[in-house]
Formats: sequence, C-alpha cells, structure tokens
Amino acid sequence: MAQKTSKSKAVAQKTLFAAFKILSEAGGEMNGSDVIDKIRETVEFSDWEKERYEKTGNIRWESILHFYTIDCAKAGFLRKNKGVWYLTEDGEKAMQLGPEKLLSKAQEEYKKWKSKQDQNKDKELEETDTQSQQALLDKYEEEALEGIKKHLNSKNPYDFQDMVAALLRAMGYYTPHVASRGKDGGIDIIAYGDPLGTKEPEIVANRGCTMSPNNL
Repeated sequence: MAQKTSKSKAVAQKTLFAAFKILSEAGGEMNGSDVIDKIRETVEFSDWEKERYEKTGNIRWESILHFYTIDCAKAGFLRKNKGVWYLTEDGEKAMQLGPEKLLSKAQEEYKKWKSKQDQNKDKELEETDTQSQQALLDKYEEEALEGIKKHLNSKNPYDFQDMVAALLRAMGYYTPHVASRGKDGGIDIIAYGDPLGTKEPEIVANRGCTMSPNNL
C-alpha cells in the first residue's frame, strides 16, 4: 500500500517544481522574490496553504518552499546567493523526474550530505560545521560573481548602456540624457544628483572610456 503524502510535502512538491520551471524558463536565474511572485500568480493554493503562521506571520506555502529549498541546495539542484536563485544543470535534469520524485531525490541527497557531516564529527575532524557552511557560501558567491561577469560581457553596447543608466537611477541619480542608437556625439549618458543638474557630482559616460563591461 502506497504511503500517503503529507500535506506539507504535497505543497513542497508543487511549489518546488513550479520554482524550477520558472527558473528554467528565465534562463536559469532569477531573484528569489520574483520566483515567489510568479508562483503566487501561477499556482493555485488552498486556504490552508495560504494561511499565515500565528507566531511568525509567514505564509504557510512560502515557508514550506523555503524550508525544502535547503534540501535542493544540498542536492546540487539549486543555488542561492544575495537573493538570487540559480537552477543548476543537475536541477534541470531533476525536473524530468516530476514533482514527487524531484522532492524525494532532493531529500535523499540531503540525507547523504547530512550523513557525511555526522561522520566528520565522529572522526573529530578539525573543520567544523560552521567552517564547512562558510566555505560552501564562499564557493557559491564566487560562482555567482563569475556568472554576473559573463552576463555583463554578453551584453551589446546599447544594452549595457541602458543597464548602466538604470543602475545610476537606482542609485538616486537623474539621467536626462541616454543616447539613442546611432550617432550620439560620443556621449552616452549624462547623470545628475538632482533634476536640475545643480548638485554634484555630474557624471558623463561615453562608450570609449567607461561604457564597456570589459572596463568594470
């Protein structure tokens, strides 16, 4: 007789699979908050799944999803760094298992990882759990930064120009001039600290000196 799936695991199965699918369709990476928003838009939830925990105020399905992403991370299916979620090649392959087996495989791999950690403790290795976790986080950060660098270098000059202008605006600058495609007189972006341009600093960017991802 097949074992009945618990309500929490059923939620984990459908939300994890939805998250993997969203990440795959987005090219393998997306802000975690955007993944959550996409799931909220595309997955139907019961009233029980949408309830908030009384103690924390967190929504039940979101908490369950975050909890089981730990299994996926230890299984090598998913990486997280500074709010960005990355679907790995193994994660892409795991999607072929379907929602139920994907979660089972992630839990199985997590148990293997946990067993190795416990064995290390028994052998009294010098490396502590905290050090192991920090090393893992450092590795993830290095890989993420490399991914960002490759992403920037893949941009054409105009896309990169628009991205820099958007970054300046996010930093609080005003960009009254962002060059359109074609001849621009050598000036790609002019940015000011206030709408009238009376507040320093004034930033003038041109592709020849600063408007290239290779110059970062």
